Amino acid sequence: MGVPAFFRWLSRKYPSVIVECIEQRPTDVDGQLVYVDSSLPNPNGIEFDNLYLDMNGIIHPCTHPEDKPPPKDEDEMMVAIFECIDRLFRIVRPRKLLYMAIDGVAPRAKMNQQRSRRFRASKETQEKIEEVARIRSELQAKGAYLPPERPKEAHFDSNCITPGTPFMDRLSKCLHYYIHDRLNSDPGWKGVKVILSDANVPGEGEHKIMDYIRRQRAQPDHDPNTQHVLCGADADLIMLGLATHEPNFTIIREEFKPNKPRPCDVCGQLGHEMKECTGTTPDAALVRSDPAFGNQDSFIFVRLTVLREYLEKELQMPNLPFNYDFERALDDWVFMCFFVGNDFLPHLPSLEIREGAVDRLVTLYKKCVYKTKGWITDSGDVNLDRVQVIMDELGRVEDEIFRRRHQNEINFKAREKAKKQQKVNFGLLERTQFAPQRLGGASKAVENPRQEAAEIRRAGMQAVAAQEQADNRGRKRSATQAGLDEDDDEAHDEVRLWEEGFKERYYESKFEVARDNLEFRYRVALQYVRGLCWVLRYYYQGCASWKWYFPYHYAPFASDFVNVQGLSTNFEKGTQPFRPLEQLMGVFPAASSQHVPQPWAKLMSDPFSPIIDFYPIDFKIDLNGKKFAWQGVALLPFVDESRLFKALEPYYKELTQAEIYRNIKGHDRLYVAPSNKSYDFLLALYQDAGSELRQLIDSEQRYTFRCEGVRGDVMLSADSVCIGGQLASPVVGLKPVLGNQVVCVRYQDPQYPDDFIFPARRLHGATEPPRVLKPGNLSQQENRNWRPQIGMVRSNTVASLEAAGHRMLGHQLPRSGSYSNVPPPQHQHQHNRSQSFGPHRSGYVANQSQGYSQGYDRNHQSQSGYGSNQDRYGSNQDRQGNQRYGSNQGYGSNQDRHGQNHGRYNSNQDRYQNQGHQGHQGQNYRSYNQGQGSNQGYPQNKYQRNDQARDVHGQRQNSRYQGNSTWR
Repeated sequence: MGVPAFFRWLSRKYPSVIVECIEQRPTDVDGQLVYVDSSLPNPNGIEFDNLYLDMNGIIHPCTHPEDKPPPKDEDEMMVAIFECIDRLFRIVRPRKLLYMAIDGVAPRAKMNQQRSRRFRASKETQEKIEEVARIRSELQAKGAYLPPERPKEAHFDSNCITPGTPFMDRLSKCLHYYIHDRLNSDPGWKGVKVILSDANVPGEGEHKIMDYIRRQRAQPDHDPNTQHVLCGADADLIMLGLATHEPNFTIIREEFKPNKPRPCDVCGQLGHEMKECTGTTPDAALVRSDPAFGNQDSFIFVRLTVLREYLEKELQMPNLPFNYDFERALDDWVFMCFFVGNDFLPHLPSLEIREGAVDRLVTLYKKCVYKTKGWITDSGDVNLDRVQVIMDELGRVEDEIFRRRHQNEINFKAREKAKKQQKVNFGLLERTQFAPQRLGGASKAVENPRQEAAEIRRAGMQAVAAQEQADNRGRKRSATQAGLDEDDDEAHDEVRLWEEGFKERYYESKFEVARDNLEFRYRVALQYVRGLCWVLRYYYQGCASWKWYFPYHYAPFASDFVNVQGLSTNFEKGTQPFRPLEQLMGVFPAASSQHVPQPWAKLMSDPFSPIIDFYPIDFKIDLNGKKFAWQGVALLPFVDESRLFKALEPYYKELTQAEIYRNIKGHDRLYVAPSNKSYDFLLALYQDAGSELRQLIDSEQRYTFRCEGVRGDVMLSADSVCIGGQLASPVVGLKPVLGNQVVCVRYQDPQYPDDFIFPARRLHGATEPPRVLKPGNLSQQENRNWRPQIGMVRSNTVASLEAAGHRMLGHQLPRSGSYSNVPPPQHQHQHNRSQSFGPHRSGYVANQSQGYSQGYDRNHQSQSGYGSNQDRYGSNQDRQGNQRYGSNQGYGSNQDRHGQNHGRYNSNQDRYQNQGHQGHQGQNYRSYNQGQGSNQGYPQNKYQRNDQARDVHGQRQNSRYQGNSTWR
């Protein structure tokens, strides 16, 4: 799920990290969509090697979208998933590997969050159904027209997107078909290896991907310059990408657009919320139709290479008492972000990312490093002595943070109240004589001044009465009467963090312990520190323990971290994850019992069940100082796994064969087409097996696999389709795969000893990618030559502006300050553009049929219209010929040099004639006297423009005088 608001904060603080994807959309030819060939070069200017898909970030929006009508059935959902993968593949166009990872069984630390989300989703769905029914009945009682209700069976329970459900089993089979279809038919897929890690393989999708990358880069033949692209919307993917220390790591995600239109759940139309619905038209009520939506959302690249550049500047610490290593400082920054929030621990009360918590932590960190004399982390291991120093510093400012937060909330509410009162006042103004009147209205045949005055007096009295009512003079008013929202109905905050004694109130309210129980506070803080160590190791080394979890709903205060130095950071080894069906019983509410085996479902609702307390129907959501329910804390009981397993044990024998299959621990599957280099090797494994194929499959005989940067073990697979065979489509309406040529095997990552440490460092041979951000130590000439990079790679394309653009700029630029001497457009002389602007101004070519003196004289005559000074936009060269701004490509020029001193050029005509002929004609200048055979020009060493010259803002001039009078 990631860290709320983290990506928004990061994109605002480091804007150059974001780049829009260049996507070649399909074209419509006679009603048939023709898709681009993904085997062609990538239009983004870079060729990527590996594309990793965190599939849950694709499955959820495709099955229950928030901004468009949901699919009618599971078949439409599967097609939507296929189309989304196709679109991502055409954007990225990986050349070596496509890795699809579906969330499997998560560690126990994550299961608690999954349990909370699924219980809340079930509760919110039920409340929404009841609210829709209430609104529909009220509207129908008023005679409103409404479309037919959606059938109950059409409702899609998103909780089924959990390992072990029939839906996830079908999704795996559909992706198996989809991969075969694309490898057999799409030319862009043919040389790509595809790995599918479905829901039967334990681990979260993004962490299965990270584990694969860690294990591959630890191999001796790994290419350290591999181009990685990871698709996912979770903010923690940014930290995971940085933790790999790979030089070329990019994240692709859908661009977030706030306030996207959503259909009303009552009438299905856009433009209003459910509580504002008034029904629809009689014609629309006959049949339920879905509204038309806009274009598809676009995708963006998040360039972690650029983020590394930003952080490298921000984490500079001069005069350290030890050697500076940016890779180590980067790991410490990732660790700091865990305090703000993650999927496994609640964030500290004093740290809110919207309040600049990351910046505050970085400032404290840079201050404390000089005291700790070393880094906080090392390849996933935490130095608690140094963490203690940072927590001490944060604890000292904790009180001030709470007081400032409270004052900011008061100020915000006051501003919002003032805005709403202003809106009410504007409404009252419409009833008075000061109301704005429409000009140019229709004339009245007969006007009665007395009647008009009486209407004004009557409107004024109504306004006074309304204002008295809004001001609550003499009687209590409701919030809706004045159009204002009251804050009195907000939940009472009994903790009051901004007042003295907040710690005692916090632990008494949230943990239900005595105020003076200091030992309990210490115990919570130690568990939180162990959680930080577990999370960091999870990000850098993999899951340290499948059983560990933070056993509280709330976090301690930073000032409660006392004497954490001696805490053990070791975790129980040899732990195993839950099996898929067991996890369902650990995270599902009773309302989702249709997705679990029938013998187990009664344990969730039977009042005599030994684990009935695990499945409360109603539960409290503590807002914990937040405004919205989704930000609150769901107070659910933690699942005791020993009790759960004991209750399930008698019912294992009642499982069906399909349920037993869904409950096993599976393997990844590897698919290759004939054009892949490993194809012959994998095909030979099946051919050599012969009659022993079934035995080799059951015994999981392993074969060493190595091909193009992918190492591991492969095993023969029972669901492999024979060469030349066919694979039926599990989706209605899609054609079967005929004449199959794809080989499928089971795959396992390279294995390492339990105590192996994956080093968090840059690999030997890694090439640093080109810098994107502007260096701070450029010389004056380098500063002029520097241009910002737009896109994934630098482009040689030069921006151009023609005459119409210059005129528009001259018209729109403010006529004050440095542009104050630019006259309005109506004062300009209406000359031919080559004559009115002249060679000394915008660089336009003079009319070839006119002489230099004629064009120059007219230019001199038009000085009243285009006179300029040296500081405004235009041809601003100083008296030494150095460019100041715009490189005399705009309006006007230096009057003293070009207007009053033109005699100086005339007097030196003979001196410059030869030089102008040799140095300018055919290069940057074309003679302005070609009509009279003259070769006059500016001296090359003084006024010549050069193609490579650039202005101080990094914009390349590259201006040439062309025969068509166009500036380039």
